[in-house]
Amino acid sequence: MNIAELKAGMRGVSVVGKIESITESRTVNLRTGGSAQVADAVLSDDTGKIKLSLWDDQINLVKEGDNVSIENGYTQAFRGENSLNIGRYGKIKRM
Repeated sequence: MNIAELKAGMRGVSVVGKIESITESRTVNLRTGGSAQVADAVLSDDTGKIKLSLWDDQINLVKEGDNVSIENGYTQAFRGENSLNIGRYGKIKRM
């Protein structure tokens, strides 16, 4: 699947791209209680770019310039911007 084809609300998304940038991680409070670290990355391919949310251990799996594959991710609109999430059941792999 190409990044340009991604729309909000999709499930089971598999995509390959390059990590263009990663923000510093920040701590967020979870609705379920507790907190987590989150960082925003920009994932790109030949067709476009999308924000990729990296949580906790995922943050240290990749760095800028890495080519990665995302399996079983999902998309959502957050503050009017589409973003790709790996979630609990998805996987991110460096290639």
